[in-house]
Amino acid sequence: MTVLWFLIPWVLVGIGVLFVGFSGGPGKARQAYLTRANRTFTITMLIIYLGVGVAVPAIILTSRTDAAGATDNLRAVHLSSQEQSGKTLFRATCASCHTLAAINARGVTGPDLDRIGTMTKARVLSAIKVGGTGQGRMPAGLLQGTDAAEVAAYVSAVAGK
Repeated sequence: MTVLWFLIPWVLVGIGVLFVGFSGGPGKARQAYLTRANRTFTITMLIIYLGVGVAVPAIILTSRTDAAGATDNLRAVHLSSQEQSGKTLFRATCASCHTLAAINARGVTGPDLDRIGTMTKARVLSAIKVGGTGQGRMPAGLLQGTDAAEVAAYVSAVAGK
């Protein structure tokens, strides 16, 4: 179905190119459009523009689900409410520094959380509490209490998957 939605706009562009070609070029196509366009043609073009410009994006946006992440392995995984909150907090607090494929985060200073080994809740909570490995590169206590627990739950659920 996704392929179909990708192809429809290109088919419509092809129809437009054929119209221009069979009308004798861009100048003649413009003249034909402006002088011989009847009500049916005008309504048909309006429907096509609305279909491509409004309906297709609306269908794509409504068919999206709130998946665990952006990688193929995580598209069908659904998060608990705690993990969903952690995902939101991670985006706001951690994604600028850390790389995590699940949310397409491409941090530049922190480690790639998909590649540094098994991420358990305890490991993530410890890193948040002491500031990474304790070498001063990450602020200690960046998140506290339930916020830290939610981020730990999310990262341990999706990192490396």
